[in-house]
Amino acid sequence: MAKKAKEISVEDKLRALYDLQIIDRRIDEIRAMRGELPLEVEDLESEVAGLETRMEKVNNEVADLEQDIKDKLLLIKESEEKMAKYAKDQEQVRNNREFEAIAKEIEYQELEIQLAEKRIKEFNARIDSKKEVNAEAGERLAERKQHLEHKVAELDSIMSETQKEEEMLLAKSEETKGTIESRLAEAYDRIRSATKNKLAVVSVERGASAGSFFVIPPQRQMELAQRKKIMIDEHSGRILVDPLLAQEEEEKMQQMIAGWLK
Repeated sequence: MAKKAKEISVEDKLRALYDLQIIDRRIDEIRAMRGELPLEVEDLESEVAGLETRMEKVNNEVADLEQDIKDKLLLIKESEEKMAKYAKDQEQVRNNREFEAIAKEIEYQELEIQLAEKRIKEFNARIDSKKEVNAEAGERLAERKQHLEHKVAELDSIMSETQKEEEMLLAKSEETKGTIESRLAEAYDRIRSATKNKLAVVSVERGASAGSFFVIPPQRQMELAQRKKIMIDEHSGRILVDPLLAQEEEEKMQQMIAGWLK
């Protein structure tokens, strides 16, 4: 005849639930230590990348303007060469009409030079403006990079101190949850996700559930101490355990967690 599986008592279920809460609470504390640091690092990385992209774009625009200046200088040189040739041609003209035609060509080249010089001044002004913008962006970039390095170092320090513990606790959380019947585990997750402090299982403190100001009637407190059924606080919706059980599990889990980390 098959041996009947031992039924888990309500007290054992409560202890398992409270142990799970202790483990998850510690995980929450570790993640709270990191706080907004991961998001800060991510934002700083995006800002640095954005500044670098904008500076590269401005540098490309400056390079284009510098090429435009070279093109205008080449045009000026070509116009000057043409003017020198036209001046020699003028010495060999045979009539006024040819002289005036060459004079017009010389005048046209002079206008080309003047326009090119005007454009060069405009290009240089734009280059100076863009270089000024990039100088300011460069200062901002250096400051942001330094700030990023500081934040990354801070995050790495916290991660190196807590990552091993967090990974171990996450594994223990899953292991402990596996010992709890699915109905209770789902209720635990549901309550935990609905509360601001993520506490799904709490003990009674000074006649009220932890974190609540609503007093639990003495009769219910007596029932809670008997550990014969799963009791829910009607005000907060959390699972309740009596103070003695909570104290016992806190002491036990502190020792177990310390042992896991060795």
